Amino acid sequence: MIPFGFSLSPSSVTDLDKVDTRRYRELLRLEPGAATCIGCGSCSATCTSSAWTGMSVRKVILGLQRGRDVEVDAMLRGCMLCGKCTMVCPRGINTRNLILAAMRISKEDGK
Repeated sequence: MIPFGFSLSPSSVTDLDKVDTRRYRELLRLEPGAATCIGCGSCSATCTSSAWTGMSVRKVILGLQRGRDVEVDAMLRGCMLCGKCTMVCPRGINTRNLILAAMRISKEDGK
């Protein structure tokens, strides 16, 4: 086979039947607005720290739904809690409270 200078990435398929979604369910209990997120990306587009830390409320919610706690914890550490994401959310989600709740859940898990 001729090498073309690229390779296939490993599969990132997540078996949702085997994922621990306890942290996501706890987040929904603390901030029910997380369930109304449509994943539009407005929060990420306005985020000051997103370009440097990869912080994204949309990715935090998705990561918790998929059980990717380590990635979520890394993103949460990048948040400056400036509140810009809350101002631009078309669904009116209190994203600052959502982030604080996710941080609280992470801290309770000892991570």
